[in-house]
Amino acid sequence: MALPKKKTSKSRKNMRRAHDHVATPNVVLCKCGEPVLSHCACPACGNYKDRQAVSTGNA
Repeated sequence: MALPKKKTSKSRKNMRRAHDHVATPNVVLCKCGEPVLSHCACPACGNYKDRQAVSTGNA
C-alpha cells in the first residue's frame, strides 16, 4: 500500500478542509413572527408568499 513521503502539515491539512464546513440554514421571519427556512411554508400559520399554502390545525 502506498504511503505518503512527507507528513502533511497542519496548514495544508486545514486548507484542504476549508470547504468541508456545514452551511448555516437561511432562516427568515414569517409575518406571524416564527422563524422559517426560506422558500418553505411556515409550519405555524401555513403561509407562503403572502397566501395560505398549507392548512394548519390551528383554525
